[in-house]
Amino acid sequence: MAKPESFLVSCDIGSSKICVLIGEQNAHGALDVIGKGASPNRGTRKGNIINVDATIDAIKRAAEEAEIMAGVQIARAWVGISGSNVRSFNSRGVVAVAGKDREISRDDVTRVIDAARGVQIPQDHEVVHVVPREFAVDGQDGVGDPTGMVGARLEADVHVVTAPVAVTQNIVTCMNRAGIEVVELVLEQFAAAEAVLTEDEKELGIVLIDIGGGTTEVAVYQRGSIAHTAVIPVGGDHFTNDLAVVLRAPIGDAERIKKKFGSALRSAVEDDEMVEVAMVGGREPKLCPRSTLADILQPRAEELLALIHEDLQRLGVDKEMRSGIVLTGGGSELEGLVEIAEGIFEGPVRRGVPAGVGGLVDVVSRPEWATATGLLLYGHRHKTPRRRSRGITRAATSVSRFFRELF
Repeated sequence: MAKPESFLVSCDIGSSKICVLIGEQNAHGALDVIGKGASPNRGTRKGNIINVDATIDAIKRAAEEAEIMAGVQIARAWVGISGSNVRSFNSRGVVAVAGKDREISRDDVTRVIDAARGVQIPQDHEVVHVVPREFAVDGQDGVGDPTGMVGARLEADVHVVTAPVAVTQNIVTCMNRAGIEVVELVLEQFAAAEAVLTEDEKELGIVLIDIGGGTTEVAVYQRGSIAHTAVIPVGGDHFTNDLAVVLRAPIGDAERIKKKFGSALRSAVEDDEMVEVAMVGGREPKLCPRSTLADILQPRAEELLALIHEDLQRLGVDKEMRSGIVLTGGGSELEGLVEIAEGIFEGPVRRGVPAGVGGLVDVVSRPEWATATGLLLYGHRHKTPRRRSRGITRAATSVSRFFRELF
């Protein structure tokens, strides 16, 4: 199989499964999906790799499935990173404009972003992203690109994402041992946003809630740029475990029942609807009212969404999200979740499905493919990525990317 440079590959290492997509730039410059693969993953918990061999095997299976469909061999991929140990914060840097004529140059922008990222982080962490949010020139806020402006004082607001070195090394090691080079690690919230959010939504203010298996990733956009990211250590697997414990059902059957019959909204379920539930230990299955499933699932849904709402209230942005809330990820497909979210956030809520790609659109049209699709789009938009060497991140700013996107 060929390894053409025009192909892009994404890999979403989730706590419940690994998703791989292969995309190709078409004659119009847009991205077509030409291959996809998915494999259950037992080697990751809450976004962190806990079993290297199991994760490698899952990556290989998902990659092989995608390769067979696309008819190409995967050499490198854009890979998502998340997990309960990923940290993010906003930072501000200030520099004096260097030129005699006080005209701001690219070097000035580079220096101010470096100043903003020059904050102390834990020794065992490394910088994954430094994303410029906005600039200020002589106190004038809200500047998107200060290059060419005249001023004496240049300030930059940036969003910094860090992760434990061990976490990034484990991801790179697993990918490399599966025969795939990591082009860049991308925060999963950034990737999902590429696939399910519009530029207008980001400009007006939007909250993205990506419900995965072991964690839920949150991203807040304001005035077109990232304002906040967070990881909640609760995901779809917790809903499944709740069903398994209360119903005394095997995990696999609890997952099947959740997807087929589950609802997060008790009021939408009739009391006379019955579901057959398998029992652990091979005991006789029993009939369970579907309303009982909702009685189990609704409190967990309310707990998860309330945690996110409290975080937004703490930041003071809960009333500023004019575009509302977008739910995505496999966990967002639970019936009734949109309605529960509308009640908690008191605003518009929609379920986000991947967009922006062509080709095999039908195979990636569900929320569970949002991150993998977004990673493809991210890679397509950022043509010259940072390189990773020997499994170690070269912590560089996003300055060069910032200029590429402007010009």
